[in-house]
Amino acid sequence: MMLDVCNTEKQIQSVTNFNDLINTPFHGELNAICWPRELTGDFSEIVRKLELKSNMMVIDEEALFELQLSESGQLAREILVNDFRLLKSYGASPILNLIKCYERDDSDAFFPTDVYSYHVDRSPIPVDTFLCTYHGASSEILPNSKAEQKVNVPEIRNELKQLYQGEEEGFEVFLTEHFFDLHYQVNANEKPIRMGLGNLWKISVDHPESKVPPCIHRAPIENLGEHRLLLIC
Repeated sequence: MMLDVCNTEKQIQSVTNFNDLINTPFHGELNAICWPRELTGDFSEIVRKLELKSNMMVIDEEALFELQLSESGQLAREILVNDFRLLKSYGASPILNLIKCYERDDSDAFFPTDVYSYHVDRSPIPVDTFLCTYHGASSEILPNSKAEQKVNVPEIRNELKQLYQGEEEGFEVFLTEHFFDLHYQVNANEKPIRMGLGNLWKISVDHPESKVPPCIHRAPIENLGEHRLLLIC
């Protein structure tokens, strides 16, 4: 599905090819770049023929080439392999996942830190996150202007202090060590932007040299009975 929101938010820009995707820099409010694509091929056939024996599995090229596919399925496989190789040639380390569901964080109901929560990625080195959903529910972006860092919401911060119960000077370290500072709360009546099927995205990460805010995103709730096919690195 082509994306009609790429230029509706200051933080999102669309490009028309892979070279522009990797070479267009983030700046100002811009922290998400999308290469919108209408992909051919039957990705659902690949999903059906892969045996998912747990909630999630990593699929390598060898496993893809072992599948006996129709002509439409072969077209889908070619796209997956080409995307994988494009990202590897750029220096990234792509992973293709087949997902029934992610593990839920039930350790603390008031502040889950799993990928279903709006969050940003963090890295100690300069890096970007790339992702593409080929089948199933697509990931979601939340504009930075439409969210607030959860640790800055007074009532949430107070609950975290009760959970911490330590010296005040160590509180910020506690938030970082437990990844609480990576998570965001959507503002009232705001809706996320679905990243769509087939679109290849580059989103910003929180790292020491970043000049832009990290991109807020989350994994979607999966459609009932439908597995997701996701490339991410």
